[in-house]
Amino acid sequence: MYTIQKEFHFSASHCLAGLAPEHPCSRVHGHNYIVIVEFSARKLNDVGMIIDYRELEPIKKLIDNNLDHRHLNDAIKGMNPTAENLADYLYGIFHVLFPQITAVVVKETDKTAARYTPDTY
Repeated sequence: MYTIQKEFHFSASHCLAGLAPEHPCSRVHGHNYIVIVEFSARKLNDVGMIIDYRELEPIKKLIDNNLDHRHLNDAIKGMNPTAENLADYLYGIFHVLFPQITAVVVKETDKTAARYTPDTY
């Protein structure tokens, strides 16, 4: 199995519902997010790639146009914008465009990450 990853960056604010009022994440705050998309394939294409990184431009455009410098609570309606929920949300969008996507990781900090992969168990 071959696997590749590509990183995308954006900055946004959010606040998380369901937390105690004194919890810092219940207040509006921001992150410099890193989104890592992962693609896998058993066979490479004729060029020797899973996918050409240049074909991933729609992912960059979607992130730049819809998430970058936005308040995620407003940009993505009906979802508590945790890193876990963002990874799931982005996977759902990207999988329609790129069926060979196997995972999305959302990092809010250098030390934290949430990974979404489809149910394969």
